[in-house]
Amino acid sequence: MWTSQAEFTDIRYETSADGIAKITINRPEVRNAFRPLTVQELLRAFDLAHEDPKVGVIILTGEGDMAFCSGGDQK
Repeated sequence: MWTSQAEFTDIRYETSADGIAKITINRPEVRNAFRPLTVQELLRAFDLAHEDPKVGVIILTGEGDMAFCSGGDQK
């Protein structure tokens, strides 16, 4: 069971009771392309995981089935 830990626009940050943090890039409409906001949110989520003594593992994934991440958003 995943529990949301913070409110973000481009990502989801969730944790489980067994010490796993999951960070999901959540922009499937552009194949999870990074933009400056995405990078800022990823950094914040990694900081939250690092600061949480219960987290021992971080999973980084992408939403949807088209791509994990297509790179930088060119728009």
